[in-house]
Amino acid sequence: MTATTGPVCAGASTAATAYPSFSSYVRARGPLLLRTARSLTANPSDAEDLLQTALTKTYVAWERIEDHRALDGYVRRALVNTRTSQWRKRKVDEFACDELPEPYGVPEPDPAEQQALRDTMWRAVMRLPDRQRAMVVLRYYEDLSEAQTAAVLGVSVGTVKSAVSRALGKLRDDPELAPVR
Repeated sequence: MTATTGPVCAGASTAATAYPSFSSYVRARGPLLLRTARSLTANPSDAEDLLQTALTKTYVAWERIEDHRALDGYVRRALVNTRTSQWRKRKVDEFACDELPEPYGVPEPDPAEQQALRDTMWRAVMRLPDRQRAMVVLRYYEDLSEAQTAAVLGVSVGTVKSAVSRALGKLRDDPELAPVR
């Protein structure tokens, strides 16, 4: 740098005396650069992160920057470019959809309560007579049709229908299952 070169903007002095090191530059210009970063973001914490990223880029390029009078412009450009990159990345990651991924306002059932209900139901099924229990298990636990159940047990379809109907009536009247209804 020659002695005849004047400051680029008002308030800037020669770089060799004003900013002999990166840390002296950051101490001197940090508050102004933070205001610039805040104007680019809505959140003060995001502005601090943005400035830190831009200053990191400036530090990496510190030895390559010949005209230290243009440092403010370099950091401002790094701020804008970094913010633009963040915005573009976020735009890809976030998108609006018509349906929320989680059901709204519907709490998940408690697994312990579900297991207690299964246990209560199974105890009630176990109190049924053997033949009715076998038909209920084949129809509802094994998901066989009435005809398939009849074939497995060697009875008629009508017998399966009437026995299952009586078994379901007993389950409806079971006092242990009353709180479930």
